[in-house]
Amino acid sequence: MQDSANIKTLIQCDFDGTLTEEDISFLILDTFADGDWRSILEQYKSNRISVGHFNTLAFRMVKEDESTLIRFVSEKTELRPGLKGLLSYCTSRNFRFAIVSNGMTFYIRTLLRNSGIDGVEIYAAQADFNNNGIEARYIGPDGKEIQNGFKEAYVNRFLNEGWRVISIGNGASDIPAAKLAHYTFATEPMLSLCRGIGFDCLPFENLDDIIKGLETIE
Repeated sequence: MQDSANIKTLIQCDFDGTLTEEDISFLILDTFADGDWRSILEQYKSNRISVGHFNTLAFRMVKEDESTLIRFVSEKTELRPGLKGLLSYCTSRNFRFAIVSNGMTFYIRTLLRNSGIDGVEIYAAQADFNNNGIEARYIGPDGKEIQNGFKEAYVNRFLNEGWRVISIGNGASDIPAAKLAHYTFATEPMLSLCRGIGFDCLPFENLDDIIKGLETIE
């Protein structure tokens, strides 16, 4: 039997609604989008378009520059309490921690920096700010643009590299990746969705709960 101390373990963590209380992308779109972005969201939710196509169409409606949005995010949003403690715990157990998110890299970095956190791996949408709005692009593990299955692509990469993957998420978009992982932590609404389909996961309400749950994993 393999010694648990020698098992390479990686935490793949969602961002919006998981490391934050609210979805930052939606907050930005509600505030700045010049158009009916929620009708596009419904197309995504009903699987008529990919997450990449949704972000492309929706964020083109946002004309503000990067500095304006960074200031807005800094003033209006913050991380859930306890991320520093979770990262310290992962370091103490030699767990690798990576944020893999359908959100935008620029605001993820902003909120981490505002909390005095740096050096965290981030895989999320790249934002190009121009006069036509924000162009959002997802780059997969192979360096090529990807329209769908972004989170799953990274789980598969980590698994192929020999990592034991523990996923953390809060929404329906986290479930496909979670099904590939060895263990999953879920909060609402993902928790109820998982229970509805009989998928086993560890519940959490705050980030301290995740530390307690990780203590139970050999």
